[in-house]
Formats: sequence, C-alpha cells, structure tokens
Amino acid sequence: MVEGPAGAANSQHPPDGPLFSCKNISLDLGGREILKDISLEVASGEVLGVIGPNGAGKTSLFEVLCGRFPAKSGSVTFSGQDVSSLSLYQRARIGMGRTYQTPVVPDELTVEEVFKAARQAYKPYLNRWHVLWAMRLVRFSADPDMPAAQLDTLDRRTAGLINSEVDEFDDLIRVLAKELNVAIVIVEHRIELLDTIADRVMVMDAGEKISEGDLAMVLKDPKVRAAYFEDVH
Repeated sequence: MVEGPAGAANSQHPPDGPLFSCKNISLDLGGREILKDISLEVASGEVLGVIGPNGAGKTSLFEVLCGRFPAKSGSVTFSGQDVSSLSLYQRARIGMGRTYQTPVVPDELTVEEVFKAARQAYKPYLNRWHVLWAMRLVRFSADPDMPAAQLDTLDRRTAGLINSEVDEFDDLIRVLAKELNVAIVIVEHRIELLDTIADRVMVMDAGEKISEGDLAMVLKDPKVRAAYFEDVH
C-alpha cells in the first residue's frame, strides 16, 4: 500500500458508476468529420487502453476530453459532474489531468521551480513534502537547480524504454489506478504493455469506436484486424 502526505491522493469515496465518461462525442475540424459518436467510461481504479491505427482520432478524442477542443455534440462527465462547458484549466482544477506525447518543459525554469509552479497552480496548495512523495513514487531524482529543459523526454509514454523500465512504468500505472483510486485512459501502441495494465481496451478507426472489451477479445474482432491488416477482409 502506498502512503503519502494528506492531500497527495484522492481520499474521497469513489462516486457510484464511472468516475469519468463521455457520451456520443462528435467533432468536426475544417468541415471534416474527425470523431463520430464516441462513448466511453472508466471507473475509479480502472485502466482503459485506447488503440487504433494512425489517423484513427485518438489524439483528437483526448483534445475533446481534456477541454482543448469543443465537441460538435456529446457530453463529458467527471465525478458525476457534466464538465462539457469547462475549459482545459477548469477541468484540471477539479482533478482531471493529461500527459502529452511530447512533454513541454519551460526552458527558463529549474527543476525545483517547475515543481513549485505545479504545486502552487491552484488551491489547495501542496507543500514540498507532496513533491518529495511524488518523486519517490515515480523514482525520479534530479538536481533541483538543474535547468528543467535538460531533462530527458520521451516521444511516447514507453518509446525507447528497456524491459525493466517498462516494468516500472507498469507498476506505476497500477499504483495510480488501483491504490490511489485514479481512473486512467491511456493511448499505448505496445500491446504487451496494455495486456498487463489495461482492464479493458477500446479500439478506434477513422474517428469511430469499432470495438471494446478484453484485449484478447478485441484483437480477434474482424473489424479490428481489418483496421490493422489491409489483407484481412
């Protein structure tokens, strides 16, 4: 069991039903239909993996879920609250977080200054002990006076990692979801990783959800096989 300082994790009783969901999300960009009637839900402590070929609409879906792109239609719900009208920063302030494929680190700030800015971004403010706890959780260490821009970054969440590092990433996701009651939606192209961390998998193609369920089951779905292998009809 992971223990942290008060406020480091969500100690509230998870709401009945899904912690996070969206229903019938559609998105048009430049007159082109990008997403069509996408629905998903994730319970507290659950990991939902999202996969699909390039151009399936995975990133666009995340842009809508986090509040960066307004949906043409549909709704997004978090902890029982309809957040469809909230902006990106407003959603972050109620507990929704997003990581990006390419991390953006302020060039002018040190590692310590980045952490300070993050923990004082909104109330209730966190203290330096929360930072130390989080650093231990993810096994992160760096000179606090070092320019943050010098930190190594990763293109995708597990791209370039050796097997032992992938195992550590696996452990971290499990801790966040199962022990801290976090609902996680993750886009990951390494099937072997999703097989170990995802409770369910949703498959997208051409802006639509084409399959959802256990990973082994969806990989046998003819629609999924057709999306990944052109010679399957």
